[in-house]
Amino acid sequence: MKIYQVDAFTDRPLSGNPAAVCILESKPTDKWMQDIAGEMNLAETAFLLPIDDGYNLRWFTPNSEVDLCGHATLASAHILMEKGYISEGEEVNFYTKSGVLKAKSVDGWIQLNFPVTPEEEVKAPVGLIESLNIDPLYIGKNIFDYIIEVETEEMLEILILILLSL
Repeated sequence: MKIYQVDAFTDRPLSGNPAAVCILESKPTDKWMQDIAGEMNLAETAFLLPIDDGYNLRWFTPNSEVDLCGHATLASAHILMEKGYISEGEEVNFYTKSGVLKAKSVDGWIQLNFPVTPEEEVKAPVGLIESLNIDPLYIGKNIFDYIIEVETEEMLEILILILLSL
């Protein structure tokens, strides 16, 4: 087993968004992956298992598996390219719970191609609007998240400050 720690979204050590990347030789148990993620104690640990036309990719936090993680996918592509598992310009397929994600190195940059998951307009879940203390213009939801449109940038800044203080 090989495991690496990568700081995504930066070109400086000890900054960015850290993720662990574990390249597997055989299929592990879910418990084993969860235990490794707990030991790594990072936001996400990515587990890559080579298959015929790419890699099975799963992400674990120290406490649970997640369905999608952008920075750990970027970290995974970076390690595969840096360590010579794939070459410049070669596209890699990641098979995940969220569908097939693709990565490709172009001119030293990694391009990720994630599937679009459009939202549909919904009613706010009980307590959401009251807890945010806002009057939204729109509320939508896709398989991952809610999206809430507010009237002004100032209102968004206030919401961010409230959420950061939690």
